Amino acid sequence: MPWLVKSEPEEREPGVKVSFSVDDFEAIGVTPWDGVRNPEACKSMRERMKIGDLVLFYHSNCKVPGTVICIALCVVKEGYPDHTAWDPKSKYYDPKSSQESPKWYMVDIKFVRRLPHFVPLAFLQHIGASSALSVSAIPAFMTAEQQQGIAAMQLLNRQRLSVQFVEPLVYETIVRLGDDGHGWDSISSASK
Repeated sequence: MPWLVKSEPEEREPGVKVSFSVDDFEAIGVTPWDGVRNPEACKSMRERMKIGDLVLFYHSNCKVPGTVICIALCVVKEGYPDHTAWDPKSKYYDPKSSQESPKWYMVDIKFVRRLPHFVPLAFLQHIGASSALSVSAIPAFMTAEQQQGIAAMQLLNRQRLSVQFVEPLVYETIVRLGDDGHGWDSISSASK
């Protein structure tokens, strides 16, 4: 199953390191996806994400939020307790979680590659809002099913969810947009 995970590439608060960019991910190679404190996202990591699942990496809370900067091979390690919840010094500390009774889970994700073209959130919103398939509205290769799949994405409808399932056809479509760079430049230029 394909997934989308979100991370903030820039610091929100001085002195509080919560940012994690694609550059950080590429430098590390494999990372635990820790610190997720949304019950639905945690349940997905604990129960649904499996070794070999593919992942889209999304930069949020930045000047140009966007999917997809890289493709990561998720999961290299399936759901296991998030130890950051037990550390009182961690920004992700949760006194209601313990080693004996863990509340939060994480998976390990491996960086695979960057997509050559950035796919901005605004482009996906544009595709999702397009009522008719036309060359001027969305990329020519895209079918009605692909457009409807993007319109139904949790990313567009449940923006605060940090770990999201992505339909396989939508995953393939976004990867194609990122690999080939279809359309965004001409659409954004035409709207100016």
